[in-house]
Amino acid sequence: MLKEVAKELNIGITYYTDSKQVCTLNGDASVDVDSDPLPYIATAFRKNRNATFAFGDVKRIGEDNAYSREVLNILYLAKETNGTLLLITADPVWSRLAQFGMLTTLDYPDMEERISQIRAFIARYRGQYRIEWNEEDLRMAGTLLRGFSEIQIENILSTALVSKKRLGREHLYELTGQKSRLYSTVSSIQTVKVDRRLTVSGLDALKEWLNAKKNVFFASDEELSERDLTTPKGILLAGVPGCGKSLSAKMVAKEWELPLFRFDIGTVYDKWVGESEKKMKDALRFIDNVSPCVVWIDEIEKALSVSDTGNDTGKRVLGQFLFWLQESQSRVFLVATANDVTALPSELFRKGRFSEVFFIDLPNESERKAVIRQYASQSLHIFIDDADMEELLKASEGFSYSDIEYAIKEIAQRALLEGQAVITRESLLETFGKIVPISQSNPDMVKRIRKWGSERAVAASSKSGGKINE
Repeated sequence: MLKEVAKELNIGITYYTDSKQVCTLNGDASVDVDSDPLPYIATAFRKNRNATFAFGDVKRIGEDNAYSREVLNILYLAKETNGTLLLITADPVWSRLAQFGMLTTLDYPDMEERISQIRAFIARYRGQYRIEWNEEDLRMAGTLLRGFSEIQIENILSTALVSKKRLGREHLYELTGQKSRLYSTVSSIQTVKVDRRLTVSGLDALKEWLNAKKNVFFASDEELSERDLTTPKGILLAGVPGCGKSLSAKMVAKEWELPLFRFDIGTVYDKWVGESEKKMKDALRFIDNVSPCVVWIDEIEKALSVSDTGNDTGKRVLGQFLFWLQESQSRVFLVATANDVTALPSELFRKGRFSEVFFIDLPNESERKAVIRQYASQSLHIFIDDADMEELLKASEGFSYSDIEYAIKEIAQRALLEGQAVITRESLLETFGKIVPISQSNPDMVKRIRKWGSERAVAASSKSGGKINE
């Protein structure tokens, strides 16, 4: 960049780095100053007017010390001789130095710069390796590599290409898998492994909404800015326990080909004053760094309901979280689940915090049929014909998804020990008959949750779920 500036302005720029020592940007000659360029820079400004010197990778200028004061003296000298000193650093800058000149931050590559770099990389290696990315895949890679430097992007692409001997669409997901390794771990956030073969039955309205929002989430910054839009913030899933709320977070990560992180907000609370807020700040910074990603908060009411108890720490932590949820520009899609939505603070439901609030009910007949077929195929290795299915649908009235999974896997365990012959129509009906679903064990809770969902949330399924005991 400095070479281009020097050429455009027709000026000479002398540059110092620890590895090359002092050299001119357009020349090969160098001067060894024994890793301390300050005396050399001071002499250069005394002897020459209008000199421009770039000091690369500056350290020790973050606070008031002898070294930063020496740099300040050189700045005064440069001012007297109409010279310019460029300080290039990755560290904080002492306030007196920052006030002396102009502070400019070089950001990570934007979308178009990332795409240009990926195109150049593909052109360089296409003859040696098989690269199967089309234009859509290339733009997806550009989005996934947001927040990486040029060198990091080059290294990530090279690692993927060399390890796989090719670049296929299935390798896109792996690009962001390396991002979390670049930052120090945070105890409240864990990486969740998502099975790429994951199948989720039912929830057709939720799936349709997610398919539509996916295109907005992966739109370029320019496209969003043109229409004054931001990426979808996330969803709050409330509903009957055992009906697929937690599995939906994995479904989003799988369908959108993004890494999934589980954020346990409850672990940020600390007995020491100020520590809870610091831990929340560290966690939110980590999430921003590893974006784009999906973040899953399970049973969010258990962590955030403390704000209603008069606990000042809880209120401050909630405030931090709500501010981040409202203002963060990172491409983070939050999937929060709740069983007792009445315990959640009302501020959480304000528009702009979550993109949508969905209610997940007990599975309806078609959803029960789909999930029975799914688990029967996966665990029992059988196909259930229509006649037997009708009886199982009657027997599973009021079941949750987890109730059905439990019943079928009970038979699968018997088959593992006793052989495939134990899997019969009678054994299926007998096992289903022994299950006491949540709609029978806790009908009042289910009614209360359903009432809330019908009034304050969007149904995740196009048809209502099963009946419950009156």
